[in-house]
Amino acid sequence: MPELILALDVTEKKKALDIACTCAPNLDAIKIGYPLVLSVGLSIAADLEKAGLPLIADFKVADIPNTNKIICDKVFDAGFSGIICHGFPGMDSMKACVASAHSHHGACYVVAEMSHPGGTEFFSSGVAERIAGNAIIAGADGIIAPATRPDRVRVLRGFVGNKKILSPGIGAQGGDADAVAALVDGIIIGRAIYEAGDPVAATRSYARVRRRERE
Repeated sequence: MPELILALDVTEKKKALDIACTCAPNLDAIKIGYPLVLSVGLSIAADLEKAGLPLIADFKVADIPNTNKIICDKVFDAGFSGIICHGFPGMDSMKACVASAHSHHGACYVVAEMSHPGGTEFFSSGVAERIAGNAIIAGADGIIAPATRPDRVRVLRGFVGNKKILSPGIGAQGGDADAVAALVDGIIIGRAIYEAGDPVAATRSYARVRRRERE
């Protein structure tokens, strides 16, 4: 069944901790991006340990292999259990991220196609398919594919087999959780939860997807 992952892109530490801890019973993981880390530092990983959930660093790492390794090592040393990287810098750059993740007993996910409207400008004409295929060759644990375009998720599933697909774009970007719940292994939701008047109630409203079996 798909996991429910909170994209916690707030910038205030107290707010982040409050939302994470109160919503945790209905979540399977938390994804942390640049907004929160640049505001409070990588130490937020240690602060969030009290939520008791795996933490995925969404840094979309996209550099040369050595720089990728340094970034990933820092992330895992801080206490994260997963990292997201880009695939377009090439196979060697992807492999550096995967190697770092696995050496820390963590996971690495590769962006195959992004969920915003502009994501189709360059992740098209077979590019996303090639990235997805390369991600598997590189040993990645899975890919990121857009909940805003379920048809694309279906296509990319054919390239990754049973590897995980985590899918962002639900809610604020227009993606429908029910439309992709049976297609993916993890549904990523951000603003629809952390900007809600009652984040706990918002999280509960999406908990139904955790009971869906993947096709």
